[in-house]
Amino acid sequence: MLLVGLFGLVLAGCGYNNVPTLEEKAKAAWGEVQNQYQRRADLIPNLVETVKGYAQQEREVLTQVIEARAKATQVKVDASTITDPAKFKEYQDAQNQLSGALGRLMVTVERYPELKSNQNFLALQSQLEGTENRVAVARRDYIQAVQAFNTEIRTFPGVIWARLFWGAKPMESFSATAGAERPPAVKF
Repeated sequence: MLLVGLFGLVLAGCGYNNVPTLEEKAKAAWGEVQNQYQRRADLIPNLVETVKGYAQQEREVLTQVIEARAKATQVKVDASTITDPAKFKEYQDAQNQLSGALGRLMVTVERYPELKSNQNFLALQSQLEGTENRVAVARRDYIQAVQAFNTEIRTFPGVIWARLFWGAKPMESFSATAGAERPPAVKF
């Protein structure tokens, strides 16, 4: 019995639990990313309906936002998405399309200052900006959690536990959208 207790102490101190602990942290961070994307998807219809009444001349931009939101919410994800590069890319591409459409909508707002005079629009715009910030923070936290997990399963002694006991696979992380290093062009 003493031997079993000693063996348990050795396992607890050698990093055996690090792999599942870090995996759960990464999954929780992924859940928060999905939560923030869902919040954004829920907020957009309200924003679009408010803006529609004040921006008939920009129906095309609003239609792009609606279509991008529909595409972003049609991509189904679960925990396996973060270990499947193709599914992860499909999800990230749909979210990037939505971000681009939202960017065009914000440029439209800058072009037509009379839209900003409406208090409802200002409140929704503020919520949208806050949501985009929350998405960025959630993605950053997920990237950090994935980095910790992937480092653990590739370094000693975590690599031993990951391969022998947990069957852990590296998780996918977010990457910048092509062209993100250039600021968006705003033309009036």
